[in-house]
Amino acid sequence: IPHMLGVSIGFVFMVVLVGAGLVQVFDAYPVSYTVLKVVSVAYLLYLAWKIGSNRKPPKGAKTGSKPMTFLQAAAFQWVNPKAWSMALTALGVYAPPAPTFADIVVVAVVFGLTNLPAISIWVMMGQQMSRFLNTPRRLRIFNITAGLLLVATLYPILTS
Repeated sequence: IPHMLGVSIGFVFMVVLVGAGLVQVFDAYPVSYTVLKVVSVAYLLYLAWKIGSNRKPPKGAKTGSKPMTFLQAAAFQWVNPKAWSMALTALGVYAPPAPTFADIVVVAVVFGLTNLPAISIWVMMGQQMSRFLNTPRRLRIFNITAGLLLVATLYPILTS
């Protein structure tokens, strides 16, 4: 639970700070947003390749490994390109063109409230999937599918 709360609250905090200051940087220097987008897409393509080409669990992989702490999960949002892309897109799509601080907080809170149940479902599904992915063939099919789906999520980023 601390890990899940860290992700949700860390993301809310990130959206507020991005909306309060970094959006102005991106407006003043549009190339900085383009650079962030290119780096994020490149990283996600790299992750998709690593996921899709993985054929078996890493040697010595621990089952039931310890999750991140609240602070680790909250801090991780700042190096997570998917979180950056989602925060910037959320503010660009759901906040008015010249958002007030209240507008930014509303977007952040709505995403935070949506994020927590989604993360809970993600954790439960992960536990169930680990029981199903007990053969190399199933794991391979899953990894290829997950990699392709990750690539598919790049479409909105590339077209915005």
